[in-house]
Amino acid sequence: MPFFLAYPLSWSALVLVIDALLWHLAPFKHRGTRIGVRLVLFLLFSAIIINAGVSPLQPPLFGEDRVVQLGATALGIIWWLYAARVLTEVIGLALMRRVGHSGRLLQDVIGALVFLVAIVAAAGYLLELPVKGLLATSGVVAIVVGLALQSTLSDVFSGIVLNTTKPYQVDDWIVIDGVEGRVLDIDWRATHLLTSAGSTAVVPNSVAAKAKIVNLSRPSNVHGVSISIQVPNHIRPQRVLDALDRTLQGSSSLLLDPAPKAVLKDAGETLSEYVASGFITELGKKSEVRNQMFDLAHRHLEAAGISRQLDGVIEPASRARGLLDEVKIFRSLSEAERDQIAQAMVAQQYAAGQTVLALNEIPDYLMLIGTGVVSARVDNGSAPIEAGRMGPGEVMGEQSVLADTPSQATFTTLTSCVIYRIDKALVRYCMQQRNEVGQALNKLQAVRQHSSRLALLAKPVPIRKTGFLSWLHKRP
Repeated sequence: MPFFLAYPLSWSALVLVIDALLWHLAPFKHRGTRIGVRLVLFLLFSAIIINAGVSPLQPPLFGEDRVVQLGATALGIIWWLYAARVLTEVIGLALMRRVGHSGRLLQDVIGALVFLVAIVAAAGYLLELPVKGLLATSGVVAIVVGLALQSTLSDVFSGIVLNTTKPYQVDDWIVIDGVEGRVLDIDWRATHLLTSAGSTAVVPNSVAAKAKIVNLSRPSNVHGVSISIQVPNHIRPQRVLDALDRTLQGSSSLLLDPAPKAVLKDAGETLSEYVASGFITELGKKSEVRNQMFDLAHRHLEAAGISRQLDGVIEPASRARGLLDEVKIFRSLSEAERDQIAQAMVAQQYAAGQTVLALNEIPDYLMLIGTGVVSARVDNGSAPIEAGRMGPGEVMGEQSVLADTPSQATFTTLTSCVIYRIDKALVRYCMQQRNEVGQALNKLQAVRQHSSRLALLAKPVPIRKTGFLSWLHKRP
């Protein structure tokens, strides 16, 4: 204790040690708390050195004791650096709250400028160095270094522009100059992307600032998804467009607004290109929905008698037989057995909006969708909920075939449909001959019961009302 009374500047050194320990070891959960503690310690440090006779704005006056003079000068320089550090932390906290993680680069640049000013001020006030000459010399050095690091500085300032204009942020899915990926980080030199292949792409900020940027994450709840199909150009376009419209209606993942659409994009010498596009709410499901759209397009084009081969036509007489080849339930049957079932299939036409199979109905046949889209809805006690949509090659009425149990859903056509009926006595005969048929039907029933439970458990997303007052609440 007598040592600290004799050398009051030693208390300032103790404050610096406490600051370092608290900053690195104290379990502060919030960054604001840590910066607040550091600010208090800085004010305490300032009060101690000023009371001890050390002013950051003039050289120390302890000429009789060179050791104390040197220590006081060092503490004065440390005060400037300490002040720069605290100011940088406060600015960083303000930027993080204002612009989020993307403000880190701007914080680093501002911090570097603050430290440069602190060093020049310490040299001028405490060491009484010729600041004008130092600034002139540093200006020449800066020009030389700037010319040598022109490309790097371009990346730095481009990064500042990107962080200020914010065309993308961390965790956004973007496309920069043909490179698609999720933004991992935006540092001094480059933007780091995690591609769909699991690799990391590093795009220099100067390239990103000049390139065309497509932000797939904005708007946050509407994301486009499209597929391209090529069909022989001698097929009437309206037939293809009708099949693609059924494809879009067959996917319950697509939003109704903006409405999905199918267009003829280009007509070549032998093939015409068609594009079917829509919008989804979750970007992470884009690949899954595209795969579903391709599968639906294949099924609806085939159901319409359209082939993507150059001959372009499927014989209508083979449609019923071809459906049996697509249905998993009948894959274990022999060719002759499937021929027998195809001859016994009865086609029934339905207009859009008709009920194919009502809730609690026990049909006398298994139904196989030939063309069109059917919606399956389950009752939740208040209003029916859509559990899924079905297209060509899918079956209905499996409960009746398995155990004469009533239908647990209502099946309604969304478009005009052709549905084939297969007498359930014939299906049961197939089950006796092939155990795989019964196993496939049981598996299908289990999957649909699970989908119904998920649909009933799903809660609708609450609609957030916005207006002038809510806009005011969001303002900083």
